[in-house]
Amino acid sequence: SLLNQENQTVAQALARYQAAIAQTRGSRADLFPTLGNTTSASRSGGSETGASSRYSLGADISWEVDLWGRISRQVEASSASEEAAAINLADVRLSMQAELLQNYFALRSTDLERQLLRQIINAYEQSLQITRNRYEQGVAAYADVVAAEAQLENARVDAISIETTRSAHENAIAVLIGQTPSTFSLTEKPNYLPALITIPLGLPSELLRSRPDIAAAERNVAAANAEIGVAQSAWFPRLNLSASGSYQESNFSDWISSPINVWSLGPQLVLSILDGGARRASVDSAKAGYQAEVAAYRQIVLEAMREVENALTEGVNLVREQDAQQRALNASRQSLEITLNQYQAGLVDFLSVAQVQNSTYNAEIRQLNLRANRLQNQVNLIRALGGGWENPRLLQASNE
Repeated sequence: SLLNQENQTVAQALARYQAAIAQTRGSRADLFPTLGNTTSASRSGGSETGASSRYSLGADISWEVDLWGRISRQVEASSASEEAAAINLADVRLSMQAELLQNYFALRSTDLERQLLRQIINAYEQSLQITRNRYEQGVAAYADVVAAEAQLENARVDAISIETTRSAHENAIAVLIGQTPSTFSLTEKPNYLPALITIPLGLPSELLRSRPDIAAAERNVAAANAEIGVAQSAWFPRLNLSASGSYQESNFSDWISSPINVWSLGPQLVLSILDGGARRASVDSAKAGYQAEVAAYRQIVLEAMREVENALTEGVNLVREQDAQQRALNASRQSLEITLNQYQAGLVDFLSVAQVQNSTYNAEIRQLNLRANRLQNQVNLIRALGGGWENPRLLQASNE
């Protein structure tokens, strides 16, 4: 909820939606008569005539009859643009929510990696102590001690680096929920990473219709189509109905007591004969704009299908990769145990131990990163499907 209320990108989209609502109201206002009033007082004269005054108070009513649908098509275009703005607002919210989840999952994954690095540092410290003891006993070379110290210090460098990564994710979360990074923090949760969700197989392509960007593109096409009708209506005459009335008098005292009543009423038919090709250019521009929106709509659909397909393929491959990595990790753990026993028995040097330790702990980190990548992949898939994979039509039918 903080994201929807405080995120400034969402606030921008909300303001654009509110502007679109106002634009639609403005277009609908043309369907109704307009009323205005005028009040004037003037004094005139010249070298041949004496000075005279004139006072007037009047009202004017005008109304354009929508004979050819110009106004209704403009309302249609504004309404479609308003709907597109509303959908764009939903799309921005969805994008920000996805970005928030991705940063949160990355932060929790970083916490696990930080905990793992602490374990690695502890193991390296033990290895260094064992190596020093063996060196003091004369059964290990001083080069083994130096190698153990280098291994430990490299792990400590990685631990410092992971703090920078965590801070970056934490700051990103703060900005997404509209807070300054210096006032926001998330405490570490030991051994915590959100659980994976079950994704159904055989997702229908019809679900793409629920994507906000596709729905917004369709509304933009509808708005552009309506704009063609607005441009074409310029070829037809406009029928304006007007009525006016006023009270006029040359003397202020008479204007207050018994002014002269003047009124007029009548229709006006206006048709532009020559315009230098302006109307034709306007129609051609509207048609070209419509074709551009159609092309944009098709491109968005193609991109959506690509994103869904990529996310699905990546998800399947990540599962296979994680299974293979788990087998590799199990083998590395077993190899490390054997190598440590051999080292303590004096059968191998510390270089062999360091190589196996590095290989094992790298396998631990890769396995952790693969689990985090699967969470990121699920967020990408949900985003690509427009927020989920429930069929909106099936849900509507089940609720009826």
